[in-house]
Amino acid sequence: MRVYLSQINSRVGDFAGNSEKILGEMERARGMGADLTVFPELALCGYPPEDLLFKKHFISDARRALERIRSAAGAGIVCVGFPHRTPHGLFNAAAILHKRKIAAVYGKILLPNYSVFDEKRYFIPGASVCTLKTKEACIGISICEDVWGASGPVNTLLASGISLLINLSASPYYRNKIAEREKKLCSLAKGAGIAVAYCNLVGGQDELVFDGGSFIINAQGRTIARAAQFKEDACVADIEFSRQPEKNIGLAVFPITCTPVITANGQKPSIAKPAVSRFLGPVEEVFQALVLGIRDYAHKNRFTKAVLGLSGGIDSSIVAALAAEALGKENVLGITMPTVYSSEGTRSDAALLAEQLGIGFRKIPIQKLCEGFLQALASDIADHAPDVAEENLQARVRAVALMFYSNKFGMLLLSTGNKSETSVGYSTLYGDLAGGFAPIKDIPKRLIYELSEFFNTMRGKPVIPRSVIDREPTAELRHNQKDSDSLPPYPILDSILLNYVEKHESPETLVTKGHSPEIVAKVMRLVNTSEYKRRQSPPGIKTTPLSFGKDRRMPITNFYGK
Repeated sequence: MRVYLSQINSRVGDFAGNSEKILGEMERARGMGADLTVFPELALCGYPPEDLLFKKHFISDARRALERIRSAAGAGIVCVGFPHRTPHGLFNAAAILHKRKIAAVYGKILLPNYSVFDEKRYFIPGASVCTLKTKEACIGISICEDVWGASGPVNTLLASGISLLINLSASPYYRNKIAEREKKLCSLAKGAGIAVAYCNLVGGQDELVFDGGSFIINAQGRTIARAAQFKEDACVADIEFSRQPEKNIGLAVFPITCTPVITANGQKPSIAKPAVSRFLGPVEEVFQALVLGIRDYAHKNRFTKAVLGLSGGIDSSIVAALAAEALGKENVLGITMPTVYSSEGTRSDAALLAEQLGIGFRKIPIQKLCEGFLQALASDIADHAPDVAEENLQARVRAVALMFYSNKFGMLLLSTGNKSETSVGYSTLYGDLAGGFAPIKDIPKRLIYELSEFFNTMRGKPVIPRSVIDREPTAELRHNQKDSDSLPPYPILDSILLNYVEKHESPETLVTKGHSPEIVAKVMRLVNTSEYKRRQSPPGIKTTPLSFGKDRRMPITNFYGK
């Protein structure tokens, strides 16, 4: 049986565009003699559609789009994800199309309701498994979470004697997830003696990035085809079955007479040896996830250009590099806005970075603008010594200038705060937190350095100047300021944040791991009192198992200090 997996980049709500992609891929699969063509979970409407699913006309439009695809289905089987309404409720479903008919519809049984998922808000679980019996194989249908649950429909499918398990998926990316996913399904395939075909969505959708990397595993547990990560791709392979289809169980059993596409001489079209795309390295995969996330957020929201503040520091440098990769250097503008506190080193590095990236560059000194604000407020602050308010004013003046450029020229403003700073509120509300998108919002400070080194290696020269990477981090809002004046060293801070924020560990546990009780208490206080800032920050790309946003929902008003 020839299986074709098409990982397309769907756009949420774009039924016409998504349908065109699906139809084009169906035609390509047909030309390659595919007996079975699989698309990702909810590929027809895009994932996640969120509260669009409450609109009855959204579901009706999805059905009309499905009818268009159904009419193009030929001799091979096509599986496509769509939202399916019945008198019982709404299902996250897979339509099985064959010879211009909807041969079967399967409703996802295990609905995830954790992390970024809240499918029980919209869908009801399917009642029974779905198996397709062809001359060559017995095929079990599953959707994403169905294969991850310890006890679920896969066990029922295996007991039914399936020889091929297919999974339509929309599995969001985070670090190291790609290899974990494939390893688990290889183990399942080998243990059960079945083939597995896993088709994952690809593309960015708001805070989520879907990494693709679809794959086909044979009954020996070996990956025989793998699509590329972080881009639209397809993988195709011939699967041989050593046993005939066995008796099916379950409430939904559909026999299908599958007529393979053949040439005039009665043979299938020849295909090249299935490609097994390589796994990206641990830093490279994060880099590519960020590039895809920026590109899709911008383009899907009708932006072609981006603007950002260039401080001469490492955070704005890597965001500028990512933006140039994602949107093209000609579509990125960096603006440096020095004050009397800006060093010659950061001023020159901002200009040098822009030159070496080839992006647009503007210099807008803001010292007089800041002084104008303070003069206007002079009568109210005359008896008060300068403090953090004057420091934050600089960040807010910069935000006004950047938002002006965004508004005037239709550019997406990229903010440049990392996860370490966002966690402890080391940022200015309505200042450097301002923006339309925060690409590195979920990237710890230490990983920022790794990404910068990777980018320079990829380019074959220090595009991000060595002085930027080597300089001690500073906000430059006062003379001789260093991040370490207010925060623990970043290696210590990131270790505490990993365990406190992502693993929910207690302060006592953190202290037993060797951290200073005073530092732990300070970091916890900063994290807990900064929730109000994070709620007002732009969306950013999820790259860790627990990111700020949908993943982590803490109350702003909170008397529990640990």
